[in-house]
Amino acid sequence: MKYVFQRSAAAVAIYTLLDATLGLAWAQSAIEGEGRHLDEVTITGRALDSRPLLTPAQQLSGAALTQRQGSTLGETLDTLPGIANGSFGPNVGRPVIRGMDGDRIRILQNSGANMDVSGLSTDHAVPIDPLTTERIEVLRGPAALLYGGSAMGGVVNVIDNRIARERAFEAKGGVLGKVEVRAGGAANERSSGAMVEAGNDKVALHVDAFDRSTQNLRVPKDMTCDGTPNGRRVCNSASDSQGGAVGGTLLFDRGYVGLSTSEYRSTYGTVAEPTVRIGMRRRHQVMKGQLREVGGAFEDVKFQLGHTNYTHTEYDATVANTRFDNQGNDFRLEGRQQALRLNNGMQLDGTVGIQREHNDLQVEGAEKFVGPSRTQSAALFAYQTLKTSWGQLSAGARTESIRVALRENFGDNLAQSQTFNPFSWGLGVMRNLRKGESQNGWQITSHLSASQRAPKDYELFANGPHVATAAYEVGSAHMGLEKATQLDVGAEWQQGAHKFGVTAFGSHFANFISLQPTGDYRLSQGVAAVQTDPGAMPVYNFQGVRARFYGLESNAKVRMVGGEDAVLSSNSAQGAMDLELRADLVLAQDLTHNSDLPLIAPMRIGADAVWSHSAWGARLGFMHAAAQNHVPNNGVNPGITTAANTLWRAGLNYHAHSGPVHSLWFAKLDNITNKLAYSSTSVLTQTMGSNAPPMAGRSLKVGVQISF
Repeated sequence: MKYVFQRSAAAVAIYTLLDATLGLAWAQSAIEGEGRHLDEVTITGRALDSRPLLTPAQQLSGAALTQRQGSTLGETLDTLPGIANGSFGPNVGRPVIRGMDGDRIRILQNSGANMDVSGLSTDHAVPIDPLTTERIEVLRGPAALLYGGSAMGGVVNVIDNRIARERAFEAKGGVLGKVEVRAGGAANERSSGAMVEAGNDKVALHVDAFDRSTQNLRVPKDMTCDGTPNGRRVCNSASDSQGGAVGGTLLFDRGYVGLSTSEYRSTYGTVAEPTVRIGMRRRHQVMKGQLREVGGAFEDVKFQLGHTNYTHTEYDATVANTRFDNQGNDFRLEGRQQALRLNNGMQLDGTVGIQREHNDLQVEGAEKFVGPSRTQSAALFAYQTLKTSWGQLSAGARTESIRVALRENFGDNLAQSQTFNPFSWGLGVMRNLRKGESQNGWQITSHLSASQRAPKDYELFANGPHVATAAYEVGSAHMGLEKATQLDVGAEWQQGAHKFGVTAFGSHFANFISLQPTGDYRLSQGVAAVQTDPGAMPVYNFQGVRARFYGLESNAKVRMVGGEDAVLSSNSAQGAMDLELRADLVLAQDLTHNSDLPLIAPMRIGADAVWSHSAWGARLGFMHAAAQNHVPNNGVNPGITTAANTLWRAGLNYHAHSGPVHSLWFAKLDNITNKLAYSSTSVLTQTMGSNAPPMAGRSLKVGVQISF
């Protein structure tokens, strides 16, 4: 059944074009990245404009992003070292980084606030589609403080080019574009996306649109739907999504100013409830600009201003049940300092800025578990690097004032407000043992940070049944700041085409905000009950505990066949064959209750044989996940573990050129052996037990991307 939230991609694009034409001028900015076309996954330091500032990062772009692209952000980043997919079925997936999820991971769009409600509940999707994405960056360390002190696990920045950050055309003008079509997979996906940019050296225009539909997910197990056999398909897991955007930029010698407006719509099943579907809509307006060569202490100044109007309705059959509305504004102003050259060849560089955010959340309906709230924040941040002859030092700091208000009486809580003043800082060091300009040799890095996060509205004021967690959740109105001290130490080595990297990390929380079982039960109306009563739900309280996260991440590449330039050489008879290796491990403990924390990925080890020759590329590999026996010893379903599994996959791609037209043809074969496997980072594995949907079965997806 189709709902009113569905709309064709063409209609969405027309809407956004009219929206821009009619003058929706306030919009949100993007802190630009360096380039727009990369062809591999990189784990590297991120440069801020032309002068590099030390920041560990994982990055997906170009062909690597196209080939890894999933239907959700979490699925797209899944299996990168240290990153897992916190899924709620195939339609909802948020990244889990080093065991941390939810609002400890800050998801940005073009470096601006996303302002959805995906952190509020595990069944709420992130309204960003990888089809319209140019690059995804994962930031950690001191530079993450540029974007939010709450990003204890890291920052995921999804970047597009809806507002041009640099000139792409000469004075005579030009046009470029991209079209992508893909089909197949375990959910019988049918998706298409298109982007066109036109302009000259003074003006740039951008239009994009996408359309994606999936059917019920195919899995290696017989499934039921409310007790009725449903074949090997996960009940209520189909989806339809559309979106589009229009952007315009005025370019001048010393900078730019631009506007964009976009819309994202999706209707998808919630998996845990066979008759419940969510209709989501997000409208987002952005304005941003940059002025270079401003003189004085600053080299350039950037600003961004954004407005978001988000709503989603949960339908039981065709009846609207619960509705979430969130409206927000954000503003950001930052200045890049003039580089200061010191004695002994040292150079001090950095950026400082301010940021403000304001959002109002309103929830209405039968499954309302949090009252109407308002969150306002103001922040001052700074990030500095000192480049020396032996490496670099970096430092970041962020101070914030955050006010969270419950706007009317809800449950046991009277209307009230709480104010928090978190302060976070981070230090980093990079010791370069490579000689001269050579990239060969060792590089050692380390980061130390102390982070503070203000509780979210639901952690303070929740009081109601939450179906996604199968619990009656109760907030703590007087919760204190979440506080963590984090340390990581890493080493990278390179010798020609051979690479190796390893990082050890640890996080100690003096106050980790966690959902803890109380042993009590309530009905959905809040009435006290016993476990055997029909409709009784276990009561969970948000409370602070001491916690510890620690683990390892590693990756390597070994050139098995061919020299350093064998990939690009058309004269090489064999091309190049690389063996890519990766592994990660996270352990997380609730020290207060001497228990493991839930939803943690097990130890994972993966390997891929990657062949490249001229226009062709192929990949064959596996990801092995160990059994996850480190699970909480209390909770809704205590002691639920996930078995070990090994998932094999393969890929083939061909890159063709015909004049100005480039085409990338690709095919992906996932879970080749049709292995039955469950995800330990999915809350469904814990709340649905044996009825939880497994991971996707064997699937083949093909597609083509054409650019001009």
